[in-house]
Amino acid sequence: MINKVILIGNVGQDPEIRYTGDVNNGTKVATLRVATTERYRDRSGNLQEHTEWHSIVAWRNIADVVEKYVKKGTQVYIEGRLRSRSWDDQNGNKRYVTEIVADTLQLLGRKQEGQQGGYTAPAQPQQPAYQQPGVQQQPAYQQPVQQPQSKPVVDDLPEDDLPF
Repeated sequence: MINKVILIGNVGQDPEIRYTGDVNNGTKVATLRVATTERYRDRSGNLQEHTEWHSIVAWRNIADVVEKYVKKGTQVYIEGRLRSRSWDDQNGNKRYVTEIVADTLQLLGRKQEGQQGGYTAPAQPQQPAYQQPGVQQQPAYQQPVQQPQSKPVVDDLPEDDLPF
């Protein structure tokens, strides 16, 4: 089974940074809202827009990057997984939320004042909440992000000798 989300969007407000427990012994967690916008033309040819807001939760190292470099308006690339949870509010009503737990966050767009550029923050390997018995979990590894290389030109093939 796969639970994977990939987003490119803009942060809608400054992220919230907090700690589980106290500041010295707790784990840092950042929450932020990211907007993605779909643009399309309707049957009449008019340009339409639909903006979707996503709640993102980032832990530990990714939360450090969010705290230092992310603010309202920052364009980000996020890879993560969906997580739904529920709780009872102060009035006893059941509340539900669906969030994206960030496994990777990359800053996009122009460098802003004090920003170091395209840093990719990999998540710490986490134990899955459920694992099938007898299945070994491979540790997560993030490949460094590389710029695309130009493809070499091959001149030794005749024009009509296509490889497919």
